[in-house]
Amino acid sequence: MDLGVAQVEDDFIGLGDLPETFPSDPPEPLPVFLMEPEEAYIVKNKPVNLYCKATPATQIYFKCNSEWVHQKEHTVEERVDENSGLVVREASIEITRQQVEELFGPEDFWCQCVAWSSAGTTKSRKAHVRIAYLRKTFDQEPLGKEVSLEQEVLLQCRPPEGIPAAEVEWLKNEEVIDPADDRNFYITIDHNLIIKQARLSDTANYTCVAKNIVAKRRSTTATVIVYVNGGWSTWTEWSVCNSRCGRGYQKRTRSCTNPAPLNGGAICDGQGIQKLPCNPLCPVDGVWTEWIKWSACGTECTHWRRRECSVPAPKNGGKDCEGMVLQSKNCTDGMCMQMAPSTDDVALYVGIVIAVIMCLVISVVVALFIYRKNHRDFDSDIIDSSALNGGFQPVSIKTTRKADLLTSPPDLTSAAAMYRGPVYALHDVADKIPMTNSPLLDPLPNLKIKVYNSSGLVTPQDDLGGEFSSKLSPKLPHCLLDNNDCTMGRRTQTQTLLRTRDPSCTALGSFSSQGGHLIVPNSGVSLLIPAGAIPQGRVYEMYVTVQRKDNMRPSVEDGQTVLSPVVSCGPPGALLTRPLIITMHHCAVFDGQQDWLIQLKSQSQQNHWEDVVVVGEENFTTPCYIQMDDESCHILTETLGTSCLVGQSLSAATTKRLKLAIFGPVTCPAMEYHIRVYCLDDTQDAFKEVLQMEKQMGGKLLDEPKTLSFKDSTHNLRLSIHDVPHTLWKSKLLAKYQELSFQQVWCGSQRNLHCCFTLERFSSCTVDLACKICVRQVEGEGQIFQLDTTLSEDSQSIDTSLLDPASNITTLVGPNAFRIPVSIRQKLCGSLDAPQTRGNDWRMLAHKLNLARYLNYFATKSTPTGVILDLWEAQHFPDGNLGRLAQVLEEMGRHDGLVPAATEH
Repeated sequence: MDLGVAQVEDDFIGLGDLPETFPSDPPEPLPVFLMEPEEAYIVKNKPVNLYCKATPATQIYFKCNSEWVHQKEHTVEERVDENSGLVVREASIEITRQQVEELFGPEDFWCQCVAWSSAGTTKSRKAHVRIAYLRKTFDQEPLGKEVSLEQEVLLQCRPPEGIPAAEVEWLKNEEVIDPADDRNFYITIDHNLIIKQARLSDTANYTCVAKNIVAKRRSTTATVIVYVNGGWSTWTEWSVCNSRCGRGYQKRTRSCTNPAPLNGGAICDGQGIQKLPCNPLCPVDGVWTEWIKWSACGTECTHWRRRECSVPAPKNGGKDCEGMVLQSKNCTDGMCMQMAPSTDDVALYVGIVIAVIMCLVISVVVALFIYRKNHRDFDSDIIDSSALNGGFQPVSIKTTRKADLLTSPPDLTSAAAMYRGPVYALHDVADKIPMTNSPLLDPLPNLKIKVYNSSGLVTPQDDLGGEFSSKLSPKLPHCLLDNNDCTMGRRTQTQTLLRTRDPSCTALGSFSSQGGHLIVPNSGVSLLIPAGAIPQGRVYEMYVTVQRKDNMRPSVEDGQTVLSPVVSCGPPGALLTRPLIITMHHCAVFDGQQDWLIQLKSQSQQNHWEDVVVVGEENFTTPCYIQMDDESCHILTETLGTSCLVGQSLSAATTKRLKLAIFGPVTCPAMEYHIRVYCLDDTQDAFKEVLQMEKQMGGKLLDEPKTLSFKDSTHNLRLSIHDVPHTLWKSKLLAKYQELSFQQVWCGSQRNLHCCFTLERFSSCTVDLACKICVRQVEGEGQIFQLDTTLSEDSQSIDTSLLDPASNITTLVGPNAFRIPVSIRQKLCGSLDAPQTRGNDWRMLAHKLNLARYLNYFATKSTPTGVILDLWEAQHFPDGNLGRLAQVLEEMGRHDGLVPAATEH
């Protein structure tokens, strides 16, 4: 807005009639525009008119491209508003195509209206005048497609360039498509037409129409054919065999009508008729054999003969033989009469039976009497089945005959004895019950033993060793590698643990007070044992392993996610004099915001997961300290066990890193080709596990792995395949894309999470494949992979030789495990542990090394500098820069011989 003008500019041609002064009484307000000039377009050679109206206005004129328009080119009308009594002035000008074309410069032609009153001037908005046009050629025209029923269809259209920008509408068979009337259609902001689920009625000609004030352009027509692939009906029941006897066949049929192929859809693959050979057996009637000879004449004056129905026997439903099987007749021509048995014979038979029964009863009684006499010295009965099974289990003794035990006790002075007797008759002779002098008389439950005192049943044996004794006697003191027996026991247990683990995710070693380093190769997991952490004179068999079983991972709540691998270190319960450092990769993204609440969880002996500490909330009572770096975390602890990091999201901006990797088969003898897209937590071990698995499957990487930032926005992860050469390959995925649910990706509880795209080639001669795969979070970040692979037998599968633990260093023992030499470490600790008035002690060292988040943790240690240097060693393994450490010491002003010493090494 401009204030009053005392003098008219010289370039204002023809405005000499304006008054030199304006009346001051009564005062007038500034002009207000009732109408401002609008944007205008010159169509072909037709000029355009610009209008403006203001009140109160003593004068009103146009200014175009910073130059006043001549008064003669204005059309001005004046009237008095009946309501306000103020003067209303309206002006218009005409702009021709020639005026616009003659303008040179980066700006478009514009005009502005200026109104005067006694209070000053008011300017309207700028109105641009452009030459309208619409080019004839579309930047992208829709292409015809053949799609299956219910498939998503995308028709792309980029209208021709024009001013003003063309409006786009779609025609279906020359009728305008209105998405409001048919929800199956959707027109995107960039003018593409999407048919959400193709229907048979969507088979039509589609045209993209672009129009503006100049012209209307039509694209080429794209024909969309929605086809239906044929489907088989269910099989009919099998028919009866067409032959009643002998070889024949039975059949069943189906038809390609479920659904029938339509619009060029594929016919059903396979046969419509199935036949099965059948061979119903012919019925065989039975035939009698010849009668055998008559038997000798019996006491009943009869003899008999028989025959069988077996030449052949009836089968397969044949008739049975008719007639008698057995035939008898009188063999004395009626001269012999049958006599009934006398009562004397019956009495004789009854007496014999009773005598036999009495003899058996007497024999049993005598046998029982002899058995009881021979075993009357038995003391107790073995009842528990565990003794019969020969299991080494705690035992208890129930005394049944105190007098015998007191007068003739078993020999319990030997280290161990073996008791065997008739009770072992059903078990292997090698089974035995070991006994020791410590827990033998303790009344333990579950097992009752009767000790046999018969001669020859007690055999002294050698001592069974400390491990079994400790199991048998809970009163024995627990030792942790105090003597050779315990050392051997621990070594055996640890070796057993190693045998049950995948060697590629376990490291094992023996360590003394000199310390060392255990590294699980290519996993980002290691265990640093500082010098002096193990008590002097002891040797520990230590291990670190990455747990890959799903049941070893903690369950998470809503909003939580597992951020690291599950790592076990041991031996549990080891006595340590300074903290060890467990290093593991994590997938949390830190950008300076407090988006994460990260907890360290550990697994109890009862396999329950418990919260140990929240990162950033350590205090004097917490058992450990956690240093978080960009990709790794370092846990300082004196308690070994199983642990992992779990994160809780605090906002929708909370982000975790995903590792995306795409694999395919090296060779493809079949017509189908499977592309596997893995979406993993971005930790080294997760990717290493997939590499190992794919190697076993004969897979290969199809492109370099990429990292994706995945936010807690509740949006899914979408995977889609593009630019598949349709003349050579076809996708077997009916939908346009696949999705992994947000919860699947975020919680991190499902290992090796992946999707599979299946492509089918039309010819076995096709050996090249080029396409793109897009992986993105809906309304978030994404990555695009360009695949260009050959299905050749000469291609090599994944080379995971570096993942073989045998080719990597997993154990470093003694001073060679550390970058800082022992002499320099001792000097640094001696110099920096003591507080300095200048403050250049261990506290400044922690600040310089960015380890000062919780100084009180280091202050509680006997040598704070030593713990800080241990943490520096873990952070910078295996190639820590001693020169950088020397520079830090120099910045601290420590010139007492430490800097040169560090530099020399």
